[in-house]
Amino acid sequence: MFALVSPESIQLPAGAVVRLPATWQEYQRLSAQRGDGSIPRLKYHNGEVLLMSPLPVHGRDANLIADIVKALLDHNGQDYDAFTPVMMALPETSGLEPDYCFYIQNWQAISGKKRIDWQHDPPPDLVIEVDVTSFSDVQDYSPFRVPEVWLYKNQQILIYQFQQSAYHLVRYSQFFPGFDLPETTARCIQLAYDRNSSAAIRDLKQRLAASSWGGNNANPGQW
Repeated sequence: MFALVSPESIQLPAGAVVRLPATWQEYQRLSAQRGDGSIPRLKYHNGEVLLMSPLPVHGRDANLIADIVKALLDHNGQDYDAFTPVMMALPETSGLEPDYCFYIQNWQAISGKKRIDWQHDPPPDLVIEVDVTSFSDVQDYSPFRVPEVWLYKNQQILIYQFQQSAYHLVRYSQFFPGFDLPETTARCIQLAYDRNSSAAIRDLKQRLAASSWGGNNANPGQW
């Protein structure tokens, strides 16, 4: 199957990434043409639109990492809201569709809202991106000033925090201080592929219950 992008149809084979010069208005037309579906994924930045048709592994890994976040938040008794799919848009500047986003510290600001005003409402506290096809770039989130972005790439989770005007790689998440996220993610991914995702999350919850890790009192030696 060949890639086809026209005013009448968008057809991309699984795993394909198409990069086209485009205006903001052309990006909006492509979004409207796609309708209520979430495929292909669309991104707009600097006069360019990227289209991507995700592979099944993309969605599986994204959902599993999101389930890890939920397990950690639930373990700490932390309220949150989560969204997927969601389109983040700043007119004429940027259009993004994160794999998963979480409101943790700012969940009350968007509680009950059916639409989020990206120019006035706070951004998500945490965004998850799974990169299988070199479609994702954490710096794309700079215009939105998302505090933290997790990028899962080459079977490794990378934690980036927004500092001043760009994202910088850090060791620990600000939302889960002292928690060894790379080791935990690798273990969960391996269990998910050896058995299934539910087994991986059950294992994580059991390990959390047996550990002394939790909340802001954690330190690197507790997990």
